[in-house]
Amino acid sequence: MRILVTNDDGVGAPGLGALTRAVVRWAEAAGADGPGTRYEVVVVAPSSNYSGAGAAVGSVTDKTTITYQRALVDGAAQVEAYGLDASPALSVIAGALGAVGPKPDLVLSGINHGVNVGRSVLHSGTVGAALTASQLGISALAVSLRAGADPDPWGSAADLAVALIPLLVAAPARTVLNLNVPHLTLSDVRGVRWARVSGAGLIKSARGGTATWDAPNPEEMEGPAAAEAARAVIAGEPGERGEIVLAVGSPFPHGDDLDPDEAGTEDATLVAQGYAALTALRGPRAEDDHELVAQIDAVLDAALDPFAFGD
Repeated sequence: MRILVTNDDGVGAPGLGALTRAVVRWAEAAGADGPGTRYEVVVVAPSSNYSGAGAAVGSVTDKTTITYQRALVDGAAQVEAYGLDASPALSVIAGALGAVGPKPDLVLSGINHGVNVGRSVLHSGTVGAALTASQLGISALAVSLRAGADPDPWGSAADLAVALIPLLVAAPARTVLNLNVPHLTLSDVRGVRWARVSGAGLIKSARGGTATWDAPNPEEMEGPAAAEAARAVIAGEPGERGEIVLAVGSPFPHGDDLDPDEAGTEDATLVAQGYAALTALRGPRAEDDHELVAQIDAVLDAALDPFAFGD
């Protein structure tokens, strides 16, 4: 079994080191149980920080070569490691299509410094790497640790991640799991719970404006009036410059909204309550909801009627 480890914080990030060392320990322990599966571990990760890259790969038709540098993972000198001038998704593609050896059986992505819950799941490079692996027929785990005061308990996320390897092995090909771990020692984590993706995100609002105007407070105006005011504020002559100001906040619910005696169902809530949240994700695939397809099909002919398609 060949396991590829990647991340989006860069090949030298402490989270990747913690995950790689944990995988090596797990593989050695599994091998010590007797003859059977032989385990290989390889690291293929970006050479620099690609946080927020999602599953982007860039314009590969314009740049069909990737520069790389051999890397050394602290505490895992025996593991082949490569830092690529590439996004997490492109790193996985290169590693899966033969750049550094045989196609891996599993991809582990992380440990990201900061959780990937709510809307950030869509934009996360950590999760994007795992979803890319699934498109190549490989099951994958994305793992993230909630940021907090030093020292970061990387071991908590690393130990939980490797505990899920047998689950990934037994699952159907292309399974993708997203694990978010609270900033707690393993003994203080309250457990692992299945979670739904919450609707929360880091970006709470966006205000447009020019050098002399500010957009109205969105809380003071809503509906068509707010949209019209925003258009008026950012309108100007062609070439005029301005700024859009993003209000950034926490994806976690307020402390007053948390019931410590009742575990939540959303990823952000569970992590805030001290649980590790585990979510099964599904990458881009054709919609197979027959009811939805039938609804679309009901109006499709009329929508396409003006076009003179050939048979």
